[in-house]
Amino acid sequence: MTTTLLTDVDLLDARGRRPDSWILLDGDRIAAVGEAGDAAPAADHVLALAGRTVTPGFIDLHGHGGGGAAYDNGEEEIRAALAVHRAHGTTRSVISLVANPLEQVEESLRLVARLSRDDPTVVGSHLEGPFLAIGRRGAHAPEYLSEPDPVVIARLLDAGGSSIRQVTIAPELPGAIAAVRQFVAAGVVVAVGHTEADEKLTREAFDAGATLVTHIFNAMPGIHHRDPGPIVAGFDDDRVTLELVLDGVHVHPSVAQMTFRAAPHRVALVTDAMAAAGGDDGYYRLGTLNVTVQNGVAMLNGTQTIAGSTLTQDAALKCAVTTAGIDEARAVEALTLTPACVLGRDDEWGLLEPGYAADLVALDAEWTVERVWAAGSLVGDEG
Repeated sequence: MTTTLLTDVDLLDARGRRPDSWILLDGDRIAAVGEAGDAAPAADHVLALAGRTVTPGFIDLHGHGGGGAAYDNGEEEIRAALAVHRAHGTTRSVISLVANPLEQVEESLRLVARLSRDDPTVVGSHLEGPFLAIGRRGAHAPEYLSEPDPVVIARLLDAGGSSIRQVTIAPELPGAIAAVRQFVAAGVVVAVGHTEADEKLTREAFDAGATLVTHIFNAMPGIHHRDPGPIVAGFDDDRVTLELVLDGVHVHPSVAQMTFRAAPHRVALVTDAMAAAGGDDGYYRLGTLNVTVQNGVAMLNGTQTIAGSTLTQDAALKCAVTTAGIDEARAVEALTLTPACVLGRDDEWGLLEPGYAADLVALDAEWTVERVWAAGSLVGDEG
């Protein structure tokens, strides 16, 4: 394995900014880190990145595609979409699947399981359907939604095996709490989302083992002073991480700032990106539904229903720091260490420390991505 030394950089992760530092990569791992005054080791390749900030690679718990390609449409489109997000700093991706016919979902799960064995940047799959409230379905086809059934769950688990990383469930559906327990027993992270659940039922789901909220504020009741609902339940439970889509459309920047204050170290910035991410306005598909993207906002055709986003994680970072006023270390944490914790991989992902994965993003002073390393490999044609 070859070694690469990055010098004259500011290192920035959940532990803060370390100016005038260096970092040594050895294969797919970080071998050593030093600050100003520490002698830098020899390396096969040395790259001086003066004025650049280096963060851990971004981890996206929730995305559906990009670059005109959708994760539900087979291997070629998955790889094309991943390439777009890699170029924007996402070095580990959970492949989110919308509600589709059961046989098609099983086929997608088997494909993602195979890809995750071959490609370390593919973390596994996220079943965002079919166990969603029809009134809060968002961009999921209603004909493919269903109540949780233990036999169907067993089929899904059999198709995806250990590569199923998470599932979104509306706790108010008949059998939902039992389903939470069934998925948790199989090692799957359960998220509450696309739901009409009240605070009490949401807390019941958390007590049953759910530890995540799917894109908090979106596809769920808002906060009412006499009926606080799932949002307050999520804020109040230290066991629970809150997904947040920070694109200036899904939530107001002031609400994002409030969320970071109310749930410190428990916010995971996700893209919920559909095929138009990294692409142009126009007409797209999300599962079986038609989507129109105008001025970067994706809507189901003929409605005001948001259909995912066109977000990339570098844009989410820039929005967090420059628009929402989030502390830079906390914003980076929400893209790196916090999602790593959700996945149980915080011992190897999400920090710039020896032994951690060589997943790095080099950004300029405007938070624009210049270089990306994923599992030690330089993404694209740079350098």
